[in-house]
Amino acid sequence: MNLEQVLENLKNGHSRRVCSSLDSVFVICEEQVKNSNFDFSVATISKLGADRGVPKAQSIRNKTGECYRILIGAFAAAYPKVGVTSRSSSRIEWISEIKDPALKLLVQIQESELSEARKIIREWVPPGLEIYVDDRSFTSGRHRLNSVERRALEYLISDEFLKQFGFQLGGFDDVIDSSGRKVFKPATIAALKKALEFL
Repeated sequence: MNLEQVLENLKNGHSRRVCSSLDSVFVICEEQVKNSNFDFSVATISKLGADRGVPKAQSIRNKTGECYRILIGAFAAAYPKVGVTSRSSSRIEWISEIKDPALKLLVQIQESELSEARKIIREWVPPGLEIYVDDRSFTSGRHRLNSVERRALEYLISDEFLKQFGFQLGGFDDVIDSSGRKVFKPATIAALKKALEFL
């Protein structure tokens, strides 16, 4: 499947405005090839075609811009950048072994989109940043403390509770009695506070 066929396939079922924008993207990508400039990043194509009908970069990156990304990705797959590192080329070397031309093109497009996504992530995420995702979304009420349960836990970490029984806080979020024996094990107070905060 050649690039003109990719363009025609993408235009099927789209509005006249989208088809016109696809034509503009195609022209800009062709110019890049003619100039031996194989930078087919979304930002570059959008910038070069800003006054020629190419959508803005953010529009291309949005869900509705998939057809533009596929077209740009097809050019990137057909004309890989000169001077890619051996590590990058070895990572995608297996794609050239695919015999089915349509499948090969689709895989090349996916690889191009993945490379673009990695580039965007590198631009936006500071080096060394660690991201933790806490996916504990308790939508059911049974995971929440009711008011009686909450008051019970609050009482266990209150000064009133400690004074009433002659207890005191230990050095490890534990509770000890007047003779030094442990009433609550280490980390109990921290655990109760977390339960109150998150439940």
